[in-house]
Amino acid sequence: MTTLDAVLAHIDDNLDASVERLFAYLRIQSISTDPAYQAYCREAAEHVAADLRSLGLSAGLRETAGHPVVLAKGGNGDAGRVLFYGHYDVQPVDPLELWETPPFSPRLAMLADGRKAIVARGASDDKGQVMTFVEACRAFKAVTGDLPLPITVLIEGEEECGSKSLPDWVTDNAGELAADLALVCDTGMWDSHTPAITTSLRGLLYEEVTITAADRDLHSGLFGGAAQNPIRVLSKILGAIHADNGRVTIPGFYDGVEDLPPDVIREWRLLGFTSETFLKPVGLSVPAGETDRLLIEQVFSRPTCDINGIWGGYMEEGSKTVIPCQASAKLSFRLVRGQDPDKIREAFRTFVRARLPPDCSATFYDHVAAPAVAVPWDLPQLATVRRALADEWGHDALLVGSGASIPIVADLKRLLGMDTLLVGFALDDDRVHSPNEKYDLTSFHKGTRSWARILAALKG
Repeated sequence: MTTLDAVLAHIDDNLDASVERLFAYLRIQSISTDPAYQAYCREAAEHVAADLRSLGLSAGLRETAGHPVVLAKGGNGDAGRVLFYGHYDVQPVDPLELWETPPFSPRLAMLADGRKAIVARGASDDKGQVMTFVEACRAFKAVTGDLPLPITVLIEGEEECGSKSLPDWVTDNAGELAADLALVCDTGMWDSHTPAITTSLRGLLYEEVTITAADRDLHSGLFGGAAQNPIRVLSKILGAIHADNGRVTIPGFYDGVEDLPPDVIREWRLLGFTSETFLKPVGLSVPAGETDRLLIEQVFSRPTCDINGIWGGYMEEGSKTVIPCQASAKLSFRLVRGQDPDKIREAFRTFVRARLPPDCSATFYDHVAAPAVAVPWDLPQLATVRRALADEWGHDALLVGSGASIPIVADLKRLLGMDTLLVGFALDDDRVHSPNEKYDLTSFHKGTRSWARILAALKG
């Protein structure tokens, strides 16, 4: 029996204990965006640090401007050091009444199709995913007495609210974070049988704009027809952002955007990513993006603009006949490689200002701005990790893009020059950010085995 065989056997034999450790972690109500849960976030950080110390890593809490991060180091050998990143914070649980059981009381559930799943807030995003890596390290420690290679672990507590404090902390502590490669487990598989490596993440620009006209709300009977209505102005501006073919009309928006290589497009065409499989489960049927692009391109590799919220005037029960003095909207731009978030921000603001009628002004508020990232196709570790995943799952790992954004990945590249491999085991039906979030027991078990194989392969 090889060392890897012994490690995999240890993982199999101790699955129940691994699930119980995950349950203890899931019981901590670490909702980062709500100040009322600040103490729980620190409790979660302390829990992770203590668990990592039990594996022989030097681990502790490091303060930031917000919630603390956990930094741990351990392992020896000649292989290159890897940096593993995850987060201990979770999304709010609202609406609570839609949960079948309390969100911080984890349980094993039998799904309708016979699968077993761990149900709790954070089960998939990201506590369960983080623990697949930790449990793989635990198995190596139990079998060999040490980690398979030098490892740095960075677990933050603000990913679900934009990782606001992390870039400054990474900049200040760059020397401690130096590594040859970053590993992230916060993504998903292609399907329940097919692993995937996410080779690109869209960037994120989040904008908020308020249009102001009169110096107070006006009576619509006295001023209607004469006074500018900010809701009408804002609606017209927002409606002009997209052309009938789905393209964004903001000048310069597509500057620097490149088409995917033809061989990648050919591979994607064969994946069966259709409206039937992707949109129908959420009650939709027709793609709303660029009409000359595949649906999979619209989701994974093309830039987008979405209006996330719009408000103004009277929104309570009943009626109030006013022309509001202000109207506001929040928008998110998902960006791809080649787009500069700062340039897109200025282009959007110029677009809005150019369409303001007399008596109206616009005020803008900064939020998140993170560029897209992409793994080099010739990164040596990419092929290594792909083979390790194939050995575990019996299927080649697909190389896919993701429409989502993980800000730290761009920060690691920008601040430390470090490439990141994103290997996750979440499934599309995990109900991430929704009530009754779950993580398949198979995802947890085989995810742990996968990380054991990956670490052994990276050791060489």
